[in-house]
Amino acid sequence: MIDPILFLAFLPAALALNLTPGADMLFCFAQGARSGPRAAIAASAGISVGLMIHVAMAGLGLGALVAAFPWLFGAIRWLGAAYLLWLAWKTWHSPLTGDGGKVLSSSRAFRDGLIVNLSNPKVILFILALVPQFIDPARPVLLQFLACGAVMALGGFVVNALVGIFSGRVGRAILQSPRAERGLRTATTGIFAALAARIGWEALSP
Repeated sequence: MIDPILFLAFLPAALALNLTPGADMLFCFAQGARSGPRAAIAASAGISVGLMIHVAMAGLGLGALVAAFPWLFGAIRWLGAAYLLWLAWKTWHSPLTGDGGKVLSSSRAFRDGLIVNLSNPKVILFILALVPQFIDPARPVLLQFLACGAVMALGGFVVNALVGIFSGRVGRAILQSPRAERGLRTATTGIFAALAARIGWEALSP
């Protein structure tokens, strides 16, 4: 199904990608700090599922469609930024403790992670740039894409979940103080807003 030499060469590249701080890692950190370790793990799972969907699309050649139509690429990117801003607004106006505070359920965190990943078209373009270097065209291309994607998704799930678990434990511990709660909520809001601003800046950059 896949050339073992090419696959072994892909592993360190995938590991380096997983360990590089990025939007997915920050998102899981923020979800963990806001709603605890379970939400962080669920958000990480959603991101990994989103990555596998991107990989399948790339393997089927749909990534070329996104690359061929810049307006579609831009529209998806702005939708992702808008969703992150909505998350920032919800976090800012929802106390993490007391009667008004509701932590995210695992299903909601999973959904948010999935949407954030799928609304980032740069993921599929990155996959199209990286994965083909480790593909043998003489073998089934889609299966090779899926195998490489599974490695990235699994590694990303473990790393992002661990980051979220750490932030979740710290976050839950400091929520005993109203001042700490406000600070945590402000920091989480800032992370979501910063991610949205980053997407917007990249969309406006030539």
